[in-house]
Amino acid sequence: MRKLDYNVIVEKIVNFIRKKIKNSKVSGVVLGISGGIDSATAASLAVEALGKKKVLGIIMPYYQNKELEDAILVCKHLGIYYKTISIKNIVDKFEKALNFKIDKIAKGNLMVRSRMVILYGIANTKNHFVLGTSNKTEFLVGYFTKWGDGASDIAPLLSLYKTEVRELAKILEVPEKIILKKPTAGLWAGQTDEDELGIEYNLLDKILYRLVDLKMQKEKIAEDLNIPLERVLYVEKLIKKSEHKRRLPSFPKL
Repeated sequence: MRKLDYNVIVEKIVNFIRKKIKNSKVSGVVLGISGGIDSATAASLAVEALGKKKVLGIIMPYYQNKELEDAILVCKHLGIYYKTISIKNIVDKFEKALNFKIDKIAKGNLMVRSRMVILYGIANTKNHFVLGTSNKTEFLVGYFTKWGDGASDIAPLLSLYKTEVRELAKILEVPEKIILKKPTAGLWAGQTDEDELGIEYNLLDKILYRLVDLKMQKEKIAEDLNIPLERVLYVEKLIKKSEHKRRLPSFPKL
């Protein structure tokens, strides 16, 4: 992986956030706090850049579980104002209005999009930017909901792979419990990122770095990492399959 000076990275991202807020004449940022490492790291950077009073954390649980407890822990650790808004009634009523049962993937996407609607409703009212929490790994393989958690006004972590976010979190003194926990979107019981992706982040990032940044040949990547070629082809497939998520809607040229 890349050799980064994380203190320099912090400085660059903090300056980026400050400049965007100042130039856009908004009064602060609002972001969803999930209890995971990405939102905790993004919130920490925002506090470094703007101060506690200009960072608003919104916790939007569907389930009452340990993810909710971890989200509250992050907000209290940073000393930011936070609000908890349950999305259960919103999602359940929407599903009921459809008059047919949706599968867990569709329901998970509905949960994520409901959260983004709430964030933008708050942002519009308070003259805030929505601060994104997506990282480069998720973006490249499409591990985000289109028009959901992939939507934001500024995305401070989008140049960092997941494993790099983990290292940055250590510099920012994110609670160790949050850094060490197994990444999950919390969309259903027992759900984890790596189970859904079908590959561990440590290996995924190594493959992505070689494919995208170094533009190495697939066979060379497999040899370099001492892994079957099928693992590299699998990651390449994830990238290609999710291309539509990284683009604006297609339209005819008239």
